[in-house]
Amino acid sequence: MDGHDGKSGATEHCAPATAGNVSPTSSSVRPAHAPPEVTGTNDETTAVTTVEEVEASKKGWFAYFKTREFYIVLVLGQILALCITSTNTFSSLLVEQGTSIPAFQTFFNYVLLNIVYTSFTFYRYGFKRWCRLLLKDGWKYIILSFLDVQGNYFFVLAYRYTTILSAQLINFFAIVVVVIISFLFLRVRYHVTQILGILICIGGVGILIGSDHITGTTSSDGISKGNQVKGDLFALLGATCYGVSNVVEEFLVSKRPLYEVVGQLGFWGMIWNGAQAGIFDKKQFQTATWNGEVGGYLTGYTLILSLFYSLAPIMFRLSSAAFFNISLLTGNFWGVCIGVKVFHLSIHWMYPIAFVCIIGGLLVYFVGKKVLGEATKPWLGKNQEGGVTGVGTARRRVVRGDTVV
Repeated sequence: MDGHDGKSGATEHCAPATAGNVSPTSSSVRPAHAPPEVTGTNDETTAVTTVEEVEASKKGWFAYFKTREFYIVLVLGQILALCITSTNTFSSLLVEQGTSIPAFQTFFNYVLLNIVYTSFTFYRYGFKRWCRLLLKDGWKYIILSFLDVQGNYFFVLAYRYTTILSAQLINFFAIVVVVIISFLFLRVRYHVTQILGILICIGGVGILIGSDHITGTTSSDGISKGNQVKGDLFALLGATCYGVSNVVEEFLVSKRPLYEVVGQLGFWGMIWNGAQAGIFDKKQFQTATWNGEVGGYLTGYTLILSLFYSLAPIMFRLSSAAFFNISLLTGNFWGVCIGVKVFHLSIHWMYPIAFVCIIGGLLVYFVGKKVLGEATKPWLGKNQEGGVTGVGTARRRVVRGDTVV
């Protein structure tokens, strides 16, 4: 999480609200606890270089491959995929114990995010400024948290009615949603190698699905045609919510501090999710098994999912919602690797091929990208002056030079 001046490292600063009337090089010294919507100190906001100068430092089709940010993005994507796989594993272990409470088990994640990040937001802003944040920008975070909660809920619900094969295929729709919305509303323009990389990754998952079909792990025995259609519709709705929420979060974390966005997501998500759990999980909660193992699984699920929610915004800053989604496609491979130990599964020979194919697609995605990769956001201006100076942002590189993310 982003630190605090003079105490725990560098803090995040946004461009001033009157950016159109203030020069990027103008200075205004603010208190240490100044809210992020005002200009920071001289050394925080005065650009030491420009985006063009940074990107001119390395040239060629593989310029981005020569930066440490590329390897950070690649590794971070796999950490996030492992997080998702781990939460799925804990969910499966809970079901084995007779505890299936999809909305309620996610509730603790939002509570933890709220406790950690909203508390830090109070520390940074003060209570009055936090209340003003709710009045001014609360509606944005209400929409973000609603989409996030519904995405989680409908995908879990889909697995009750449809096959894993159908749900995995429909999950690709999230990538389509991200690309279309980013293109239309955020003015993102995709290079031919990015489209090719996405298609290669999807091909890799196609190999995984084919392997599952061959081994019979995607059998639809016991699922009626009517229920499968219902499940497919739930999966489609969940994928749409995921895709839209990813784009919205990428936009927000590029302009606001990480702790504000995640704190608000936790705050409003806790309310949405709590209400939903109270309505839809009441019966399952009463019939669920409660013991030490269930408590341990819920704790593991909550901690790992909270880590995922903490790292995802950094991924959105360093790359994009599109790359975030295709990075998660390796989750199926990691799931089988964990399943070998936990559920005594066996790895089909096609799985390693699929994994290499997906990783290859991730590499192709960045061919032709410049030094800053996808960290430069088209909606933030030529030198990213409309964005926040925080961990993972291109503006941080412009302002502070050769910093680590």
